[in-house]
Amino acid sequence: MTAIHPLLKAKRRKSTLRTLGFISPWLIGFSVFFVYPLLSTLYFSFMNYDGFNAPTFAGAKNWSYVFNDYPLFWPALRNTLWLVIVMVTLRVVFGLGIGLLITKIKTGAGFFRTAFYLPYLAPPVAATMAFVFLLNPGTGPVNHILESVGIPTPGWFTDPTWSKPALTVLAVWGIGDLMVIFMAALLDVPRDQYEAAELDGAGPWARFRFVTLPNISPIITFAVVTGVIQTMQYYTQPLVAGKVASGIIGNSGQQFEPGYPDKSTLTLPQLVYNLGFQRFDYGSACVIALVLFVLAMAFTALLMRRRNGFLSAED
Repeated sequence: MTAIHPLLKAKRRKSTLRTLGFISPWLIGFSVFFVYPLLSTLYFSFMNYDGFNAPTFAGAKNWSYVFNDYPLFWPALRNTLWLVIVMVTLRVVFGLGIGLLITKIKTGAGFFRTAFYLPYLAPPVAATMAFVFLLNPGTGPVNHILESVGIPTPGWFTDPTWSKPALTVLAVWGIGDLMVIFMAALLDVPRDQYEAAELDGAGPWARFRFVTLPNISPIITFAVVTGVIQTMQYYTQPLVAGKVASGIIGNSGQQFEPGYPDKSTLTLPQLVYNLGFQRFDYGSACVIALVLFVLAMAFTALLMRRRNGFLSAED
C-alpha cells in the first residue's frame, strides 16, 4: 500500500479543520439545543425527580406507570393521533384547494388572498376563545343559523363527539400559511407542460393529476411533515377551548384537569405540562415527551420514504 505523503496528510487535516470551523455554529446549536435535551430527557425518564430534590434511580417505574397505570395517557394518545391524521389531511387539502382557486381567479385575487390569510395572523388564544363563543350550543350564532334552516345543532366544544371536529374547523379556518405556500408552488409549475397536456386532450382533472401534482409533490411533503410535527405539539388551542367551554377561565386559583369534555380534547403535550409543571413528576413527563419524539420521527420517516411518501420515485 502506498504511503500518504506528509504534505498531503497535512493538507487534508487543514481542510477538515476548516470545514469543522465553518459548521461549528451548527454543531454547537445541534448539541446544545437537541442532543443535550434529548439525552437529559432520556436520563430523567429513568429517575424519580420532582425538580427540588436530587434525582434517584427508578428503573422502568416511570415507563410502567405511564403505559399501565396513568389513566390519561391512552386517551391523550388516541386524541393526538386522531388530530394528526384528520387535521393535517384537511389542512393540506383545503390549503391546496384554496390555493388552486385563487390562482385561477382573474379579478379580486388580492382581496381573496388577504381575506384567507388574515385568520392565520389571529393569536391562538383569542381565536380559540372566539370560536368557543361562536359555537356555544346555547348562545352561539352558528347553532342559531343551523336551527333556522332545520339542521341538527351539535354540542361542539361541550360534546365529546364534536370537540375534536370543532378544533379541526378552527385549524382549517387558519389555513392562510399553507395557502400561500401552495400558491407559490402552483405559480411555479411550467406553463408549457399545461399547454402540452391540453394539446394531448387532457381535461382539468388529468392536468391536475399528471402535471400539477408531480410538480408540487415536494411542497405537499413539506406541508404534511411540518403539519405532523406541529400537531404533535398541539397544546394551546385544546387547553383554552376546554377551559372556556367548561367555564373555568380567568381565575388562577381554580384547578383544571385538561381534556374537557370527557378527555376528548386531551393531547400528549398537555400531559407533559400537567405531569411536569403541575404535579412535579418530571420522570413520567419525560416518558411522554420521548413518546412524542418517537411518534414524530416515525411519521416523518414514513412520509419521507420515496416510494410511500409524496415524492416521485425518480432517481
